[in-house]
Amino acid sequence: MIQSKRLLIIGFVWPEPKSSAAGSRMMQLIELFIEQEFEITFASTALNLEFSEDVSVLGVTPKPIELNAPSFDLFITELQPDVVVFDRFMVEEQFGWRVASCCPNALRILDTIDLHCLRLARQAAVKEQREFSLDDLYSDTAKREIASILRCDVSLMVSEFEVEVLQNHFKIASNLLYYLPILATRLNAIPTFEERSGFMFIGNFLHEPNWDCIKYLSEVIWPLIHAKLPDVKLTVYGAYPMQKVMELHKPKRNFCIMGRADDAIEVTKNARVVLAPIRFGAGIKGKLLDAMQCGTPSVTSSVGAEGMYGVLDWNGFIHDNPNDFAEKAVMLYQDKRVWEKRQQNGFELLEQRYKKDIFARDFMDAIQSLRMHIETHRKSNFMGSILHHHLLASTKYMSKWIEEKNK
Repeated sequence: MIQSKRLLIIGFVWPEPKSSAAGSRMMQLIELFIEQEFEITFASTALNLEFSEDVSVLGVTPKPIELNAPSFDLFITELQPDVVVFDRFMVEEQFGWRVASCCPNALRILDTIDLHCLRLARQAAVKEQREFSLDDLYSDTAKREIASILRCDVSLMVSEFEVEVLQNHFKIASNLLYYLPILATRLNAIPTFEERSGFMFIGNFLHEPNWDCIKYLSEVIWPLIHAKLPDVKLTVYGAYPMQKVMELHKPKRNFCIMGRADDAIEVTKNARVVLAPIRFGAGIKGKLLDAMQCGTPSVTSSVGAEGMYGVLDWNGFIHDNPNDFAEKAVMLYQDKRVWEKRQQNGFELLEQRYKKDIFARDFMDAIQSLRMHIETHRKSNFMGSILHHHLLASTKYMSKWIEEKNK
């Protein structure tokens, strides 16, 4: 029986659940481990900003840390965590070798959030105005990301599509991947069709796919919808809007940029339709899960809905062609019968694919099993051991050089 339950999470940023799906995901992971009575420390090199969650309220110990500093080694050696979660592969690159050196028996988990090489490859294809090909995946980013996945004991995936990509194209063993989507459930009380008005979009504008989506909405999609529904407003919410985002604010054509929403759920449940013509990205989209929770049908792209609905029906419509997208958005906005049917589809999706009860127990059982059989598990991943050996040699001495330079 494993008695000790110390968890260290090394965050790329401090979690902001009201700003991004990644923040919500991190808070869900924290809650899952709290329910299993883990003592949790959350460490990050990032600034703790105004909208960051106060994790100490949950009993989590916050710990600011430094890059390329021996102080981290002292900190983690004293802490001796039993489980370490790296928040994105860049964090594992920075701290993975230190964790392996100071706490070799700690279970190392990578929370991928999304497959970065997939998102960036699609982004490049959009910018070059060409079709995305799976051959685009084989980039330097992919080499770094796949190496990080191999070095960890298990990587958490939010998208079944990305699990397939890793297994089929990069030949990652299934026992190194664990499917754990962002969890969600429907709200109890939501406005009716008649009580709602307007279209909406919401997204953190530090995330490049959201900026591209809004620009595409403004230039291509919205003129088509606005021509059919000139009196209906599209309201755009999002944290960290840059000047280029605010310049799209055009009240005379009912395209309104509002900036950060105090409560994403509140604004989503009062809208009639969510629009998300996402042209590139990866993972699963928190804004579309929020829409399902709020009973707000959505119109999105194939990339937007990717990995989210399995064999079930979408809670709205999926179209990549702008004319089809606009046509279905108008129909969904006007036709109560269609709207209510698509709303119900969303509730079914939540019930069958995102309910916490489906995943929580199995996930913690898997973590327990990995901890108990860590040596056997690592022997089956010899390639990961090789990569750890070389990373430890190369990254360690680069970091030591930086340490000396900083002195």
